[in-house]
Amino acid sequence: MRVYLPATFNMLVELNETSEVFARSGWGFASTQALKEFYTEGDEEEISYSAFLEASMASLRLLAIGDEPHFAKRRVVISADIDDSAITPMPDMGDPVVKLEPAKVSLDDIVCFHIDVEESEEATAKAIKVIDTADLGDEDAELAVGDALDNFMAYYDVSELPFLVELF
Repeated sequence: MRVYLPATFNMLVELNETSEVFARSGWGFASTQALKEFYTEGDEEEISYSAFLEASMASLRLLAIGDEPHFAKRRVVISADIDDSAITPMPDMGDPVVKLEPAKVSLDDIVCFHIDVEESEEATAKAIKVIDTADLGDEDAELAVGDALDNFMAYYDVSELPFLVELF
């Protein structure tokens, strides 16, 4: 199953050094049965994109921690193909939420990365500041988070990881 892991650039650096990454707290996002049942229309690609967006919003939460030494204003999503036996859907946590056991993901299972482009940093920075307020229903905060989620995230094939880490 394709799983979208919220990440930070520092996690990519670690992945490049160790050939593995740990899903934070073991959580990821996927096109689960619960998510498919939620949508009355849309194809598999649209439903998967919904799970991807949830991972990109979770990346905002990781950035909000404030301990990111590299590109503290750029969301990162790691896409990996994980064996179904290592995935447990957690619909009580949200339709696309899955628990990974083990939480360790090998570089061999990773397909690609998506990273905010430089032009997105301003909107991402605003969203980082208000992500918790948005969760509480503040309309202005929700709009700021929505603006960040609407921004383009560049695609990088897994083979580009060493160059990506070196160039950035």
